[in-house]
Amino acid sequence: MKPSQATRDWIEQLVGFDTVSAHSNLGLIETVRDYLKRQGVPSVLTFDAQQNKANLFATIGDGPAPGIVLSGHTDVVPVIGQAWDSDPFTVIEKNGRLFGRGTADMKGFIAAALAQVPYFQQQNLPGPIHLALSYDEEVGCFGASELLADLRDRGIKPAACIIGEPTGMQPIVAHKGTHRFSCCVRGKEAHSALPNLGVNAIEYAAELVLLIRSMAQEFATTEVRDFGFPVPYTTLQTTIVNGGTGQNIIPKECQFLVDVRTLPTTAFEPIYQRIQAEGRAIAERMKALSPETGVDFSFICSIPSFSADEQSELVQLAKRLARSDRFERVSFGTEAGLFAKAGIPTIVLGPGAIDDAHRPNESVSLEQLAQAEQFLQRLAHPSSFTHSGFSF
Repeated sequence: MKPSQATRDWIEQLVGFDTVSAHSNLGLIETVRDYLKRQGVPSVLTFDAQQNKANLFATIGDGPAPGIVLSGHTDVVPVIGQAWDSDPFTVIEKNGRLFGRGTADMKGFIAAALAQVPYFQQQNLPGPIHLALSYDEEVGCFGASELLADLRDRGIKPAACIIGEPTGMQPIVAHKGTHRFSCCVRGKEAHSALPNLGVNAIEYAAELVLLIRSMAQEFATTEVRDFGFPVPYTTLQTTIVNGGTGQNIIPKECQFLVDVRTLPTTAFEPIYQRIQAEGRAIAERMKALSPETGVDFSFICSIPSFSADEQSELVQLAKRLARSDRFERVSFGTEAGLFAKAGIPTIVLGPGAIDDAHRPNESVSLEQLAQAEQFLQRLAHPSSFTHSGFSF
């Protein structure tokens, strides 16, 4: 089973845009906007503060009902330092798979949705199908927050949202919350032969890192399990550490980054408060040695967890359209929590596997893209909603 040429063409075009989060996505967004305009579909763009990135929200059809959102993020993770076998921004086909950065996460879904626009327009939709493309999902879901604020201000309240993250075309009904913060420990430089004159920032930072590791072990051993998740408890990880300037210099500064993944039943704030409290206690001991030292925390982002009612009409509809008899929970974060928090029933479902995302030689199978097309066509067909209990 293979996808249409239109989907093939779109995924090649989308992957060709280097939309790593550090770069602009305007080339991709403007290309989609112009395509939709030629199809008679209006789009609204919302820009970031620097006018360097944009979300796109488009509406296909004009039925009286609120409509369903097909949502995808346009940014991708970096390729620097990864050992790719080919140009990551040029799609190549091999063994029934398309390789390229973003093929799975998640330009494959966007490509399938764009390829179906003419089909959507041919259907007698009871309500519109909305396309929502966002920026900066990979670094904190910042674009989706702006997009949802714009919809609220414009009085648009869709009936449902499908987030096309790579799920193997299986409905996802829950995911963990994702929270990130950084810590900067400020010490005092001195010659390494004279430690009495300095305050070692790395060593004090290590105390906090060990606390974080200890807390991770606590959750792993004592938290009530949710075995629906691949990792059935809340996790904490120190992911980046930078510090020191020379092998014979007591380090003046040490910075580290922390990633926390909470179960939907676990609050992040008490975790953060406990680490901050220990940071204050460490800072007091450091200041007793030298007043210019200290510990500073900087909050980066908090992506809410997501949990849908497993018996909801949307979940049952998604299972039927995906020809699936099951649903799953995942540990990775998506924009689903933000849409759900805005009062929009949401589910996560799309082509590809999360195991292929963020890695060198990222890929998606042709069969999965074809399944995504079939899902979208069933979604738009009026018969899909007969006796479903769900309405646009």
